[in-house]
Amino acid sequence: MPREAPYLAVADALRARIRAGEWAIGGRLPSRARLAVEYAVGRNVVQRAVDRLIGEGLLEGRAGSGTYVRAPRERLPMIRARRHGRPGHPATGLAERGRAGTWDAHTRVRFPAPAAIAERLAIAPGEPCVSTHYEFLADGQPVQLSHSWEPLAITGGTPIVLPEKGPLAGKGVVERMRSIGITVETVAELPRPARATREQANLLGIGLGDLVLLIERTLYDGDGRPVETADIVIPDVRREVVYEFGIDRR
Repeated sequence: MPREAPYLAVADALRARIRAGEWAIGGRLPSRARLAVEYAVGRNVVQRAVDRLIGEGLLEGRAGSGTYVRAPRERLPMIRARRHGRPGHPATGLAERGRAGTWDAHTRVRFPAPAAIAERLAIAPGEPCVSTHYEFLADGQPVQLSHSWEPLAITGGTPIVLPEKGPLAGKGVVERMRSIGITVETVAELPRPARATREQANLLGIGLGDLVLLIERTLYDGDGRPVETADIVIPDVRREVVYEFGIDRR
């Protein structure tokens, strides 16, 4: 049987000591140099072990200060299914367990599509889009970020060009597109783990480099044309994402 990696062994030992209460909530761990001597490993091994526990939400690093035991936080489920919330709206899944979500949105019109976004929307890089940043709160706590793009060629000159203003403000992409004769038939989501950037950490109130779930979501009409794409960022310490799928009984 292969021997466990040294950093995993150190992480297991530190985890056990934390759960045993050796360091109180908010307590500072010994320096990495001291832990390296204690466990007879290199500092890089201790660093990897500490990083693992930070990713698990047991510890938090404070720049220039050290590593501290983090207060436990309840991770609420965020259910991603069409019947929850507004179909196609980034707020879908926020109001779980009766904790209502609110959001702020900032929209820019004629925003040039970055190359990666243009590829997802099947348009040329630099083509104008409607770009909207969302910040979501639940019980006054930031729980999700989203940045969406819609091709201006689709919504320009219509009453729905601004997602959060006008007659269908906040109704979601599916309902808004339907109002101008476009039927959204497919939603594709690509979830993957990522580390919080400085901007994301500041907006979400988490640590730089903390684990987040990044979901690339794209909505398509009946002809397979992308009509909206979005990057959704969810902090791992606050939410666990649950996908629900309906069963075709035909």
